[in-house]
Amino acid sequence: MTINTQDMIGSILESISRIDYIKPEDIPNINLYMDQVTTFMEEQLASSKRYPEDKILTKTMINNYAKNNLLPSPEKKRYSREHLLLLIFIYYFKNILSINDIQTLLGPITEKYFRSDSDMDLTAVYNEVFSMEKDQVELLKEDLVKRYHTAEATFESAPEEDRRFLKLFSFICLLSFDVYTKKMLIEQLVDELRDENNEEFTKSKKSKK
Repeated sequence: MTINTQDMIGSILESISRIDYIKPEDIPNINLYMDQVTTFMEEQLASSKRYPEDKILTKTMINNYAKNNLLPSPEKKRYSREHLLLLIFIYYFKNILSINDIQTLLGPITEKYFRSDSDMDLTAVYNEVFSMEKDQVELLKEDLVKRYHTAEATFESAPEEDRRFLKLFSFICLLSFDVYTKKMLIEQLVDELRDENNEEFTKSKKSKK
């Protein structure tokens, strides 16, 4: 099996350099109907698709998000820019978290900042979070290069015909372990947040009696 890992890592780093997010100023200032929402998301996030036939967002997905209280209901079948911001968060979270976990994370955000009249509204939250993106991309690139060199140093004594594949396997294992541990950390943080929310809800109920 012949895999040019040097070309591969170069291609990955180039792709990472092109990672972008939907800027708030790119989101229409008018309310959109369902078809317009799915078209907008498809156009803006097309580069994140693994396969051309993949769908970024469908009507069924949006309806399910609303049923699971991840997304407030539209007004007169139209969705605001804040709806779109929540959909973007959901799009990224759904690849690693369960619906319940996403609900725990976005519930307080929606309750406090959706249709907020203060300066700290949902757009401000979105801006603050994604302002870190450029620095994180550079750190990610550095980390990937380190892991690549670590993997390249493995299986030096393996049969030559298997060496490239085994080095690639090492690289994938390193990346997978990183994803696994970070996912565990995220889930633990979400569980702690859920416990805190439940405690606050219980206290609130008792104070009303």
